[in-house]
Amino acid sequence: MKFQIGDIVLILHSNEEAEVVDIISDKMVMVDAGGVQFPVYKDQIDFPYLKRFMEKKNGYQKKHKQFIDDVKKEKENTTKRDEDGMWLTFLPVIDTDEFGDDVVDELKVHLLNRTNTAYNFDYKLAFFGKPEFELKNTIHPFEDFYIHDVPFEDLSDSPFFEFEFSLVKPDKAKAEICTATLKLKPKQLFNKIEEIRSKNEASFSYRLFDKYPDKVVHDTIDMGSLSSKYKVFDASKTKEHLEPPRSVIDLHIEKLTDNWQHLGNLQILAIQLKTFEKYYDLAIAHLQPSLIVIHGVGSGRLRDEIHELLKLRREVKTFVNQYDPRFGYGATEIFFEY
Repeated sequence: MKFQIGDIVLILHSNEEAEVVDIISDKMVMVDAGGVQFPVYKDQIDFPYLKRFMEKKNGYQKKHKQFIDDVKKEKENTTKRDEDGMWLTFLPVIDTDEFGDDVVDELKVHLLNRTNTAYNFDYKLAFFGKPEFELKNTIHPFEDFYIHDVPFEDLSDSPFFEFEFSLVKPDKAKAEICTATLKLKPKQLFNKIEEIRSKNEASFSYRLFDKYPDKVVHDTIDMGSLSSKYKVFDASKTKEHLEPPRSVIDLHIEKLTDNWQHLGNLQILAIQLKTFEKYYDLAIAHLQPSLIVIHGVGSGRLRDEIHELLKLRREVKTFVNQYDPRFGYGATEIFFEY
């Protein structure tokens, strides 16, 4: 059955009418029912003519005159919607390839606010740690906000979705910023798509937060009373007592300890990551603009562990693992922003 934008259709499972607002594919459309937009398969909708005819036939009554004094006042709608947090929703767009098979062409990304609060948000999408897309906007209570389309072929490149939320109307009792992240692995993504197709569902979602967090209140310390018992240092001079930073750190185990031959792989990895954390923290404390980490090529386990850590660090602007004549592909360069 062919539908067009603007058609009034009947949702079969709920028996409610809606308007077609977008044609997603040859099997799916986007509809609007009472201000709420959602995708449906075409076999789940129909034109409402038969329903209207049957209602008119079964419910016909002779109309009687009604005067203005007889009209009842409309009751205020006191229905309260259930709040269940902020969600990131993915809608696979199905297309047919040259062999007649259904394939996923892209994912439509939506942000769903299922709370009574309006938020400002800063959204970023990165592939392999490299920024790809950014959007800043506002999402209103119980709003479905379309963000963008992501080509399906790009989703094998370790997509990392990051959000920063803040209240449109600041509240002293609430946190200034709420961060939420999501990393989709290819296998996890394929399983989700197969799951919703087997259930004949249109999309899948991940909850970013349940409730916006309260402000963390730190206990204050009376420095006057402490100074009479302990030696108090000037925080502005803290750097003077820190170990000097390094612009390049070499994590090959033979560079870190002499007695490494008897160590197992997990023990070696633990020493390397501990050393990385130490000099990473020193780089941040000294406000270094960048840091080069030599991890070698090998199996790639150490490189992958470091890249996973970097994706979660807010002070990391970007990082890159590309060919360098000094290290080949065995080093990652990190760039910071403060």
